[in-house]
Amino acid sequence: MSTLARRAHVGRSIAGAIPFVRTNVLGTQVLLDAARDAGTSRFVHVSDHCRGIQLVLEKGRAGEVYNIGGGTELSNRDLTGRLLEACGAGWDMVRPVADRKGHDRRYSLDITKISEELGYAPQTGLDEGLAATVACYRDNRSWWEPLKAREVA
Repeated sequence: MSTLARRAHVGRSIAGAIPFVRTNVLGTQVLLDAARDAGTSRFVHVSDHCRGIQLVLEKGRAGEVYNIGGGTELSNRDLTGRLLEACGAGWDMVRPVADRKGHDRRYSLDITKISEELGYAPQTGLDEGLAATVACYRDNRSWWEPLKAREVA
């Protein structure tokens, strides 16, 4: 499961996949599609993630474990396509690279328990969250460009 957020770490780990891809496309660099068609993830917007944490704090049972996730699960290739669309870029930005060894094929949480017991439901759709997140990165290059330059160097 990956949290979708503005000002997320601009790294190359799976947690940083969306920011890294987004800044590559916005910076007109070649996009690296490491996972190609392999793997799926379930994404949750940071506002839903925080709402879920608050719900657990207020209504959860002590000692229980609650998975907080999003309602959208898609392949890494589908995510790449949605990011390209949100950034106004095409598949010509994609260059396949070898997948890393030991790469998990699925990042997903079952949110049935938190939904049924506490009434949790994600409220921000993936496309809406991607659009807002891409807009934030597009409008705040001064924040992420120095971070990315340090990490790539």
